[in-house]
Amino acid sequence: MKIITLFAILALTGIDVSGQNLIGYSDKDIKKYMRENRRDMNFNNVVNSKFHYLKYSDNIGKQTLLFFLNHDSVCTSVRMICDVSLKEEKVKEFDSIYKKSGKNRWINERDGKDYLVEIMDEKWSCVISIEPYK
Repeated sequence: MKIITLFAILALTGIDVSGQNLIGYSDKDIKKYMRENRRDMNFNNVVNSKFHYLKYSDNIGKQTLLFFLNHDSVCTSVRMICDVSLKEEKVKEFDSIYKKSGKNRWINERDGKDYLVEIMDEKWSCVISIEPYK
């Protein structure tokens, strides 16, 4: 039910939230969401013995999106690696949809829980993380 509500809200607002907080979603729900809402991102089948995650990337190599899953295949955190040229766009997007919490930090309030959204600068990229706020 909460997935349907989220889709309805996004559809009504017209917001394409590329840093979408899908924490709490199952792997099947994430795949469905990405297939329906992020056609610009391609699923990459990966095998990793230490981490269980879903990986998506765009065709031009500017964005990679990782959904980290627990042993029950439920998303526990999200990471997006973006080309540094996209940082300003991401900051504007996050400023418009999340509550500012400091430089390159925002709080996403959803279903009575808070999630920290943070941009970390790397040499050639920026890493965006979304995780439960502690």
